[in-house]
Amino acid sequence: MTKRITLPPQSGTPSDVERIKDESNYLRGSLAETLENPISAGIPDDDNRLMKFHGSYLQDDRDLRNERRRQKLEPAYQFMVRVRAPGGVASSEQWLVMDKLANKYGNGTLRLTTRQAFQMHGILKWNMKKSIQEINKALMDTLAACGDVNRNVMCNPNPYQSEIHSEVYHWAQKLSADLSPQTNAYHEIWLDGKKVVDSKKTEEETEPLYGKLYLPRKFKIGIAVPPNNDIDVFSQDLGFIAITKKDQLIGFNISVGGGMGMTHGDTATYPQIGRVIGFCRPDQLLDVAKKVITIQRDYGNRSIRKNARFKYTIDKRGLDWLIKELNDRLGWELAEAHDYQFDHNGDRYGWIKGNNNHWHFTLFIQNGRIKDQADYPLMTGLREIAKIHTGDFRLTPNQNLMISNVTDDKKQEIEKLIKQYMITAGEQHSALRRNSMACVAFPTCGLAMAEAERYLPSLIDKIELIIDEAGLREQEIVIRMSGCPNGCSRPALAEIGFIGKGPGKYNMYLGGSFVGDRLSKLYKENIGEEEILASLKPLLFQYAKEKEENEHFGDFVIRVGHVKAVRSGLDFHD
Repeated sequence: MTKRITLPPQSGTPSDVERIKDESNYLRGSLAETLENPISAGIPDDDNRLMKFHGSYLQDDRDLRNERRRQKLEPAYQFMVRVRAPGGVASSEQWLVMDKLANKYGNGTLRLTTRQAFQMHGILKWNMKKSIQEINKALMDTLAACGDVNRNVMCNPNPYQSEIHSEVYHWAQKLSADLSPQTNAYHEIWLDGKKVVDSKKTEEETEPLYGKLYLPRKFKIGIAVPPNNDIDVFSQDLGFIAITKKDQLIGFNISVGGGMGMTHGDTATYPQIGRVIGFCRPDQLLDVAKKVITIQRDYGNRSIRKNARFKYTIDKRGLDWLIKELNDRLGWELAEAHDYQFDHNGDRYGWIKGNNNHWHFTLFIQNGRIKDQADYPLMTGLREIAKIHTGDFRLTPNQNLMISNVTDDKKQEIEKLIKQYMITAGEQHSALRRNSMACVAFPTCGLAMAEAERYLPSLIDKIELIIDEAGLREQEIVIRMSGCPNGCSRPALAEIGFIGKGPGKYNMYLGGSFVGDRLSKLYKENIGEEEILASLKPLLFQYAKEKEENEHFGDFVIRVGHVKAVRSGLDFHD
């Protein structure tokens, strides 16, 4: 019999989301009935909160809001559906399914997320069930892609360490499977599964790991393989850093308490970077992950959601408390952390031959959006490649894409299609653009305060004029933009970061590290494009003139005194 979970007493009244979870009968709520309601294309707020656990958010087209309001119509409701892909790996057959669904039910585009998952936008309520059923037939799912549970597990996809990656990917898959919710609600609602729990009785069903109330907030896990920190391991609630010896994986350093979100004007919220607390063997990884999650389950803030992430649980009680609590729950002590070194966190573009003698082609996808344009039929080209490709596709943590595990026999065919559809690795772009990321923001994200995906490319156009003049076109600088302070594109770790404040206005941050182990610092507040360019121009020219050998921009602005180094979120607002 599964042991019941008893939560320790917490101060404060539970938030309304806790009530919704408590009354949901393990994530069922009234979703099944709501989806059949023909009156509205939307759903009630309680069901929308539960929908996140099933991998979807209700959104509306914000470009049409005012016009529809004038016409006395309800908002242009639609759903975003997020599909999990542990480690970002999908077969060619799965790629074709995602392509078909995006064009059949979505807005004709696919988006590769910063967590190596797929996103489809523009799906109407009437098509949600059909979409998820077709995703399931392709052996993929949307369960736990959102919600107060562990999200898509990230890992390093780069092929130049493919033997180690194979092991790391195995553990990412194991984590994803073992940490998934066990409720049958997903199968009942979306896949016409047999109802196994009476709507008025919940004692027959349990969540062995999460409990009836699941976690206080979302939880994110990633595995990095040095020297590449492409998953931004220190942004994860729980990060594992692969440690190798003589080309063998011997275990993982453990990092805890990362997280990018904050609230403008609230100094009790802040981005935070993870802290390394010890080492475990590969066979201990799952035990560590589960015990860490139970600590957050039992001690996380269930009253104030904006203070409910794991970083706040740790910062409130201290790192020593966490280590003791974790060791007690494990029944053994973590070993001392091993030495490691990160030297970059970006992708390596073009063709690379892996250790398995297969080829891997990484292409730059601006802000992760897969679509056809008049002069760049990217979506069609990838579709044609997928039809003949016998390997897989890998979504990188930087929103780019690998056509991976290409055999010698198929390489020539794929190269021909790459040329035919003008697919490029990104070599025509500046190093700044190749190191850029942006969140979706407008028009679909309900939290967006400013543009991001639609605006950053044009801003980079103008910054490129400066870097070309300064002779910095091939100088790699990490630049990221988020439409709100939730930080989905991880701007608080960027060397140049922008976080939306309002239409056309951003806070500009400087000083994150090129390898993702230091936070940025506020440099200018609530500024528009003119001031952004006026602020960056002298900084970039000074950098070009005064930088030391191999010195990155984030290190430079700290060394010369433009901003202070921020190595803890507790100092972010100082």
